[in-house]
Amino acid sequence: MTEVWHKELRARGYRVTPQRQLVLEAVTALQHATPEEVLEQVRRTAHGVNISTVYRTLELLEELGLVTHTHLGHGAPTYHAAADADHVHLVCRECGKITEVSPAIADTLVQDLRAEQGFEPDIHHLTVFGRCAECRGR
Repeated sequence: MTEVWHKELRARGYRVTPQRQLVLEAVTALQHATPEEVLEQVRRTAHGVNISTVYRTLELLEELGLVTHTHLGHGAPTYHAAADADHVHLVCRECGKITEVSPAIADTLVQDLRAEQGFEPDIHHLTVFGRCAECRGR
């Protein structure tokens, strides 16, 4: 995966800096991470990196299609590798658990929105809030 990112950055005229590498590694390792969580992970290796560097790097990496973001609640967006972006998020409002499910689960919704509204949804940014099975069982 890292080699793909390096090639993509270089092909578009960008250097592979240590900060970019660390941010990419943090996003991959954390799977769903806010910029602050990425910063915390990066600072385990490079103490001098600041939050503005993380935001700029995430913005660039998203423009290049290497990472993507979604909103899993109020506050900062959550980032993950674009290669791992083909899923819908289920977020439990009680315990905060995040579950990833196949976008196929939303096929009926997508078809209905197309047919009835002429609307093409971007389900890669779809987050469904509710209560997980464990919390419902309590």
